[in-house]
Amino acid sequence: MYIMRRWWDKHGVAVVLGGLTLSAAWLLRQTQGAALFEAYQLLSRPFQVNPTQEERLTNAKVLELQQRLVELESQNQKLQEFLDYSKTQKQQGVFAPIVGRSADHWWQQVTLGRGRRDGIEVDSVVMAPGGLVGRVVSVTSNTSRVLLISDATSRVGAVVSRSRSMGFLRGQGSNRAVIQFFNKVPDVRRGDVISTSSVSKLFPSALPLGRVESVNLDKSPAPEAVIELTAPFNALEWVMVYPQSTAAN
Repeated sequence: MYIMRRWWDKHGVAVVLGGLTLSAAWLLRQTQGAALFEAYQLLSRPFQVNPTQEERLTNAKVLELQQRLVELESQNQKLQEFLDYSKTQKQQGVFAPIVGRSADHWWQQVTLGRGRRDGIEVDSVVMAPGGLVGRVVSVTSNTSRVLLISDATSRVGAVVSRSRSMGFLRGQGSNRAVIQFFNKVPDVRRGDVISTSSVSKLFPSALPLGRVESVNLDKSPAPEAVIELTAPFNALEWVMVYPQSTAAN
């Protein structure tokens, strides 16, 4: 007993400190430092200066201005890209912003902020960087409604640019569409470019539509291919509108 007492007198403090250290390390590991952070917050709270109502409002206004700046820079970049695209087109069209798009009809139609006063007519062709977007189906003095080619009711005469195999393209309510071929054994393969065909009644020929993603030659009643549309339907903000007779010139 005497020996144990002498040992404890000599090493007891070290044992206690070691135990506390191990316990603290375990606690930090289990709580990921939360307890230590709470303790720090409790001890430092009397020394923290709470912002005034005026300072809170000022900080909120600064954050709002920063967010507005980010949004304006993004819009400016998109607008510049579209202006660069319009310069590459042979025909001058009507530059039109999209001012309406319902979540319930996201893939079906859009409303443009240009109309009859700007020279837009029913059946005008709507394009964007990447290819064909759709056609104008109704017009007012200042707005136009566009039926998108991604709409399930849309039909577009289409052709495989490489082989000239023809069919018609129908929308699927997404950025994918399906082309159904007239030939029983069409010459088509993955990666082929699809454009509007010369027999299309609603659109001029040679307008870009998309690329073949997959082919099903056993599909009944006719072979089909899934097309990835190349126009940016998910992020449409501006489009170019052309009279039907000049869109492909």
